[in-house]
Amino acid sequence: MGTYINKGNEGFRRALNGDYVDKTGMIAEINKTLDTERAFTCVTRCRRFGKTLAAKMLCAYYDRSCDSRSLFDGLNISLPDEEGENKQYEKHLNKYPVISLDITSFTTRYTNDDAIVKYLQNEVKEDVLKSYPDVKVKDSADLMEALLEVAMQTGDRFIMLIDEWDAILRENEKKPELVDEYVDLLRRLFKGDDSSRVFAGVYMTGILPIKKYKTQSALNNFREYSMVQPGRLESYFGFTPSEVAKLVEEQNDVAIEDLKKWYDGYSIGKEPSLYNPYSVIEALANGECDNYWANTGAFDNVSDCISMNFKGLKDDVIYMLSGGRCDVDTTGFQNDPAIIRSKDDALTILIHLGYLAYEKKTKQCYIPNKEVSEEMEKAVKACNWEHLNEALYASKSLLAATLSGDEEAVARGIELAHDEDTSILSYNDENSLACVLSIAYYYAKNDYIIHRELPTGKGFADLVLIPRRNVDSPALVLELKYNKDADAAIDQIKRKNYPEKVAEYTGDILLVGINYDKNGPEGKKHSCKIEQHVK
Repeated sequence: MGTYINKGNEGFRRALNGDYVDKTGMIAEINKTLDTERAFTCVTRCRRFGKTLAAKMLCAYYDRSCDSRSLFDGLNISLPDEEGENKQYEKHLNKYPVISLDITSFTTRYTNDDAIVKYLQNEVKEDVLKSYPDVKVKDSADLMEALLEVAMQTGDRFIMLIDEWDAILRENEKKPELVDEYVDLLRRLFKGDDSSRVFAGVYMTGILPIKKYKTQSALNNFREYSMVQPGRLESYFGFTPSEVAKLVEEQNDVAIEDLKKWYDGYSIGKEPSLYNPYSVIEALANGECDNYWANTGAFDNVSDCISMNFKGLKDDVIYMLSGGRCDVDTTGFQNDPAIIRSKDDALTILIHLGYLAYEKKTKQCYIPNKEVSEEMEKAVKACNWEHLNEALYASKSLLAATLSGDEEAVARGIELAHDEDTSILSYNDENSLACVLSIAYYYAKNDYIIHRELPTGKGFADLVLIPRRNVDSPALVLELKYNKDADAAIDQIKRKNYPEKVAEYTGDILLVGINYDKNGPEGKKHSCKIEQHVK
């Protein structure tokens, strides 16, 4: 067994001893690419989303230095097709010399060392040649020359697995010469005619897609799958609802509703609902939902991104904290953390880091769940957005005033929020007030599911708060008016049969009418009317 070659299946074997969710179906997708022009694959996703486990799985499956049949038999990859066969499973199982690299092992050992790319080449070359003692290679040969000699003299062709391929870029973003040297190494290995003679397949994982130079990938022969463009691999990015339900059934210490609130919310490709796999496993292991995201190590990146003074970025972050969704153009980002030139670039890198989710159909981003929302709150506080921090604190008081029926306190709270958060949209319109209201009731997301423009009997309710399961509080139906009065808002709620629709979700209901009068006798004025709905 080598350090980088012939590593065997021990890593995957250990994973199977825990709460393993079967993702071996991905192997079949990779098998289809071997020995084709699509043999170069890069799958990027955020931290704690199973990148390393996927690499260990592939190593165990392809590595010819071990026998992994007992590990894979019975898993999805081994199951027969409709004709009772599975030729691809047998064809590739433990048939290749596998080179497996974890780039973070190099960035950890050679922190701030500008010779890291040289060390990487030399160490891998030496380890490979130890496994081929009869192969003659000149001393001056680089890694690619050595691999080519092995392939020509033995007929072997490699599977190469690179975990965290972009770690050198992320750790050395202020050293463009070093970054270019590393990208040149990857080009040397994987571009050109020799690469197909050396490699039967290459699989890279990382957080960021392959760096772009101008508009083109530095390795444009790679087929890329990312948080933005997952292709056919979307179901392998996180845990699906059915996979989580099965885990909960096997060990039911944690309610599935709590897991959904804390860790669900990612929409990746055609998968509308994916959970953070690491956090789900941790919650089940510990018997409680908590914030396990805090240990991902990307906090500084997030603080740096959201503190950038791009027009509209701060407003978008505020709006997403309140549960809103924002348009984003992901196409311009160069996949380089050192090159963030616009609001869209900042939002795009947050999507790749997992701090925002991305819905491809609408091209919008949003904060996916409670766990990530807590981390975003911390990042906002670290940026010293003083008035927003005060607004988040005031939100708790506003909810309490609403539930107690204190109309004057609610009107004052909304008025204060409206004055503070006017930059999101024009101050004097109902749409602006709806945005502000979402932010003002931000604290309620802890106990409520918040709906904007909820379809009702004869129209849409501006804001509806439905209590989460096991929360003993009334539902809230909020209607907004501009230059009318709060009574008109209450009348509209009743006229459009909002309570009957909301009653499908919960028991007691409070009707809350809010009006903003721009031209009142005392100047700009907010008013509030609260009624308890009697069934």
